[in-house]
Amino acid sequence: MEQPDMVEVPNLVGLTVPIARGLGHDAGLVVTGPDLDGPALGALTWPGTWVVTAQNPPGGRRLRRADVVRIEFEKFREHGGA
Repeated sequence: MEQPDMVEVPNLVGLTVPIARGLGHDAGLVVTGPDLDGPALGALTWPGTWVVTAQNPPGGRRLRRADVVRIEFEKFREHGGA
């Protein structure tokens, strides 16, 4: 029996950070950086384009609504540039 306050974690790896945050929000979850006590995700990923490289818990898991999904990310480098 499915519990109504449980939601499925979307797969965020490979997405840009803003899209990953939006998908997490739409699923009822909070997407944060790897350090909950560190700077806000928006501050860590501005300016530039940042891509999610890992997430915890992984996509497909079920969490309670409003639980946290931590992501790791790196700056997208187009054509090998800085």
